[in-house]
Amino acid sequence: MTPLGEKIRALRRQRGVSRKDMASAIGVSAAYLSALEHGRRGAPNWTMVQKIIGYFNIIWDEADEFERLADSSHPRVRLDTSGLSPAATELANLLAGNIANMDEIDIARITAAVREALGK
Repeated sequence: MTPLGEKIRALRRQRGVSRKDMASAIGVSAAYLSALEHGRRGAPNWTMVQKIIGYFNIIWDEADEFERLADSSHPRVRLDTSGLSPAATELANLLAGNIANMDEIDIARITAAVREALGK
């Protein structure tokens, strides 16, 4: 599941909305919405993100956060480190080769460290 998929599912459950009803309202199939929630589809385009934001009537900071989740919800990440330092290539490969074996605490710790390094 992606961060966006987790958020969509939580919003649907909080508001008592079925996947079928939401899918119909935003103009997609229930199968697409299920795949989006489970991370079997890539992050939706800007238009679809806006439809979902509108559907849930999300405003201001929450809408910004929702868009950020969409941007960070690509389930199949590819990194091109050509032209970057050997250390950057090592970091990318280290994460790619080991992320499946990490627990949520380690992932949260590393995510926080990267965000701090980026000033976010």
